[in-house]
Amino acid sequence: MSSILIKSATIVNENRQTVADVLVKDGHIERIDATINTAATQEINAEGLYLLPGCIDDQVHFREPGLTAKGNIYTESRAAVAGGITSFMEMPNTVPNTITQQLLQDKYDIAAQKSLANYSFYMGASNDNLDEVLQTDVLNVCGVKVFMGSSTGNMLVDNPKTLENLFSQSPMLIAAHCEDEQTIKDNLAHFKQLMGENITIEYHPKIRSAEACYLSSSMAIELAKKHGARLHILHISTAKETELFDNTIPLKDKKITAEACVHHLWFSDGDYATKGNLIKWNPAVKTAQDRDAILQAVLDGRIDVIATDHAPHTADEKAQPYLQAPSGGPLVQHALPALLAMYKQGKITLEQVAEKTAHNVATLFQIEKRGFIREGYWADLVLVDLNKPWQVAKQNILYKCGWSPFEGTTFPASIRHTLVSGHLAYTDGNFNETLPGQRLTFIR
Repeated sequence: MSSILIKSATIVNENRQTVADVLVKDGHIERIDATINTAATQEINAEGLYLLPGCIDDQVHFREPGLTAKGNIYTESRAAVAGGITSFMEMPNTVPNTITQQLLQDKYDIAAQKSLANYSFYMGASNDNLDEVLQTDVLNVCGVKVFMGSSTGNMLVDNPKTLENLFSQSPMLIAAHCEDEQTIKDNLAHFKQLMGENITIEYHPKIRSAEACYLSSSMAIELAKKHGARLHILHISTAKETELFDNTIPLKDKKITAEACVHHLWFSDGDYATKGNLIKWNPAVKTAQDRDAILQAVLDGRIDVIATDHAPHTADEKAQPYLQAPSGGPLVQHALPALLAMYKQGKITLEQVAEKTAHNVATLFQIEKRGFIREGYWADLVLVDLNKPWQVAKQNILYKCGWSPFEGTTFPASIRHTLVSGHLAYTDGNFNETLPGQRLTFIR
């Protein structure tokens, strides 16, 4: 592989900023030094640019196989790379659901040919596939996904015995979608009694309520504590849930961790009036107070990572009435720009962005030689210009679905270059697709 010399970058890594050169060779970071004079195949003048570890997104839905009208591994990984996301972990609610080892391998085979980013895929848990789950290779698969609340797809796990067995026997991290199904059903029945089929989007956070989230998250934590399981709760959406998590234990020693998503840090229920179903997610975007509490929990270490829950649907699907419109939206191209905008607003530091999108994800999932800018590590890197604003518009949206809830938003910072496993995959709107991403491996 050719070598790349990055000159005079402001490196944001492990809670500090340093101006230095970085030499990339054979896919890895060979050297970091104040000045490197070694000849390289390619040189990037990064003066004035900030070099961050590539984001590792621990929750995406790329829709392949079976739902490829919405997106696929090629299109969505390409959008991710343009957004500074160099690695992703993809969910099992594709068609068919990823609930056997063969179906899991099928997705890895597709990604090996088509993914521009590095990749891993979750094994899906169902009410009756524990034997398959227990065969999962902990060194080559990111985790097991359990839906403890129904969402897109039919993967709800609601059998108490199944949950007990999963939490007591799972060989690896359990990533959980937590919303109490009965509470949601009761809330929906209540509003249907009042309004019939004419329920509108502003009732979404009342139907998929804070209570539903808290009941399910607290139950999952009780199960994890009872069985000593390794639990990671996805997309925290309420202030009350943040009280369930601890910031007094080093991350490497935590057995119960949590994720926040960009949309829960950016939007609030006040945005439903203008965004409508475009910001219909499960769990729902809730109040501004919830949004602010989630950010505070990210900053103080109760919430460990920031992800996207990227989940595209077609524009036609989203244009349906509230009850018919699916939940989820595309985010991978715009997540890091949104976080950089939050940095500009004084809400988060660049060091915290690197920590929550890369360092902590690598530590939490025990990813091998990724997530940090260190000599000997894979060169998953993103160079950003903090002073190059751009506006999200139809013509620059890369998702297959062709829309974004951020359309019309002007972000103050731009992604200039993205390196994936040492390959310069993206530069200023142009892609080099000659090399695919690599499969993530884990040290466990």
